Amino acid sequence: MVKVRDGRMVDSAYWLIKPPVGYDEFWEWNTRIHGLVAADVADAQAWTEQLPGLVAFADGDILVAHNAGFDMGVIAGACEATFVATPAFEYACSLQVARKTYSLDSYRLPVAAMAAGFEDFEHHNALADAQACAAIMIHAAKRHDAADVSGLVAAVNGKLGAIGPSPRVELVETGFAS
Repeated sequence: MVKVRDGRMVDSAYWLIKPPVGYDEFWEWNTRIHGLVAADVADAQAWTEQLPGLVAFADGDILVAHNAGFDMGVIAGACEATFVATPAFEYACSLQVARKTYSLDSYRLPVAAMAAGFEDFEHHNALADAQACAAIMIHAAKRHDAADVSGLVAAVNGKLGAIGPSPRVELVETGFAS
């Protein structure tokens, strides 16, 4: 994870997570992509132990990921698999922003990051990918004269997504909404 303030990367967090039993098989395909094997996470904390740190680091910020629907699905899936509530977050997708900002042959993360001036990073390393994603959003915000993520999403006619419980839904379910 990378925290951005005033158009600058100001903090980062990186950790490995030990998958829960039943989700702990390391398929060759995934290992080829990320380079991680079971031994890499053998001493890592479990999702339930690390989720509070993720939530604290995000501190109510809008989450951003490249192809964000996938990443938000992983968060929701990990919560479901470990029987914990999915935290509420708004999110934006740097892939969608890149498509509305650059004219590229491909919008894969390394290509879009290069268009933003962020090159030669270790693609599929979670921290490096987060830095590349942040670089895309920072560069795109400057091009669209947007002050923040919400402004950038609006400038590209995009839409913020959301995961976790919705306060409106909870009100409707309890019968207190109008």
